[in-house]
Amino acid sequence: CEILSSLPLQMSLYFNVYFFPFWWLITVTILYLKYPVLSDYYKFILVTIMILVSLTELIRLYLGYVGNLLEKVPELAGFWLLTLLPQLPIILFLLFNDSLKIHSLERAVHIIFAAFLSFQVVAAFFTLKRMVNTLATRFRLTEFHRLEEQCPGPG
Repeated sequence: CEILSSLPLQMSLYFNVYFFPFWWLITVTILYLKYPVLSDYYKFILVTIMILVSLTELIRLYLGYVGNLLEKVPELAGFWLLTLLPQLPIILFLLFNDSLKIHSLERAVHIIFAAFLSFQVVAAFFTLKRMVNTLATRFRLTEFHRLEEQCPGPG
């Protein structure tokens, strides 16, 4: 019985759980400070992004923990998709859009968060690949043994 969960992915998720409130607090504080100087559409975009990232991150981290520790492919695939599609592009938008008047502390925490997300995308991909291959092999072996029991050989 081989363990399929990934220790590096789990460590990354563990540290991400403790880093996310720190990132959220710094980002909200700096957004509050620079809110008066932003244009109206950037105000709307940043508030929407903060709400979206907050909700998505909670779901994403839960799916990552359950998918990795309990070796559940659908949950880990959901984690991978939530990391790859909404989270990573949003953080890269916050990191590289100079019209947002990015503060140096804000840039630093966005870089750390982007590094977490990038590592988790790669680690989750390889973990998913290993889990799917192993589960497919187990399924084929189970089917083989079931067929072998149904049709006994000669003699």
